Amino acid sequence: MARRLPLAVAAPVLGAALVASIVVAVTIGPADIRFDEVWASIASHLGFGVSPLPLLRDGIVWELRLPRVLTAAAVGAGLAIAGAVMQAITRNPLADPYLLGLSSGASLGAVAVLLLGAAVLLPLAAFLGAMVALGLTLLLASSLGAITPSRTVLAGLAVSALASAITSLVIFWTVTGDSYREILGWLLGSLAGARWPAVTIVVIAIVIAGIPIMLTGRLLDAFAFGDVSAASLGVNVSATRWALLAASALLTGAMVSVSGSIGFVGLILPHAVRLIAGPAHRALLPLAALVGAIFLVWADTVARTAFEPRELPVGIVTAIIGAPIFALLLSRRRRLT
Repeated sequence: MARRLPLAVAAPVLGAALVASIVVAVTIGPADIRFDEVWASIASHLGFGVSPLPLLRDGIVWELRLPRVLTAAAVGAGLAIAGAVMQAITRNPLADPYLLGLSSGASLGAVAVLLLGAAVLLPLAAFLGAMVALGLTLLLASSLGAITPSRTVLAGLAVSALASAITSLVIFWTVTGDSYREILGWLLGSLAGARWPAVTIVVIAIVIAGIPIMLTGRLLDAFAFGDVSAASLGVNVSATRWALLAASALLTGAMVSVSGSIGFVGLILPHAVRLIAGPAHRALLPLAALVGAIFLVWADTVARTAFEPRELPVGIVTAIIGAPIFALLLSRRRRLT
C-alpha cells in the first residue's frame, strides 16, 4: 500500500502552493505584471502604503486579475468539498456536486435573466434556480417512498434532464445575435466576469457552508460502511445526511452562480487526493479544498491565456484535463483491487 501523506505535512505544503499559484497567476496575461507589482498593489489596497503603480497597471491587478483568480480558487475549493461529500453520503464514486440537478437548475435561471437583459441579477437567478432544482429533486424522491440516496440520485438525474431540456428549448427558440455567445460561455463555465462581488459571494459560501462541512470528517467516515454501521456508531443518519446534502447544495449553488457549470473538479479531485491522503475525511476534505483551488486557478489561467486574444470557457479546459485524469484514476483503482 502506498504511504499516506499526513495532514500536518500536506496542508502547509498545499497552502503555500495555493498562495504561490494565486500570485503567479495574477502576473500572467497580455500585460506583463511583475511579482513585486502584485504585492505592491495588494498592500496598498489593504492600507499598507500607497501603490507605486500607474493607475492602469494597478487596475489590472486589483480590479481584473486578482478577483478572478481568487474566485477561481474559491470555486475550485467549494466544488471539491461538495464532490467529496456527495461521494461519501451516496456511497457512489461517480457522484459529483451537480448530482441533484443543481447545475441544470442554475443554468436555467441564468439563461432566463440573460435573455431578459438583466445580467446584473445572474448570480441570484442562478442560485435560486439551483435551489428550486434541489427542492424538486427532494420532492420527487419523497414521492417514490422513503428518501434514500439511490432514489435521490435518480430524482436528481430526472430533474437535471428536465431543466436541461427546458434550457435548450429556451435557447433554441429565443436566442439571437451576440446573446448566444454570452449564454454559451456561461453554460460551459466561465470566470471572465468575476469581480469583487463574485469573490464576496463565494467566500461567504465557503465560510457558511464549506468550513462547517470540513469539520464533519468523522461523521462522513461513519457512512463508509453503510447506514446501519453509522447508526451503530451513534450517528443520526437521516438528519446528518440531509444536513450535509443541504450544506453541499448551498455551497454548490453559490459556486455555480458566479462560475457557470464547471465539470470534473468535484468528481476527480477527491479521488486524486485519496491516493495521497487516504480515505479518512478529516484529511480528505481540507486537502481536496486546497487541491481544487490550485487546480482551478491554473485551469482558468490556461483558459484566459492559451489562445490570446481569444478566451476559452474554463469548463472546456477542466474537461480536457479531467477526462484523461479520471481514466488514469480508474485504471489505477482497477490495478489496486
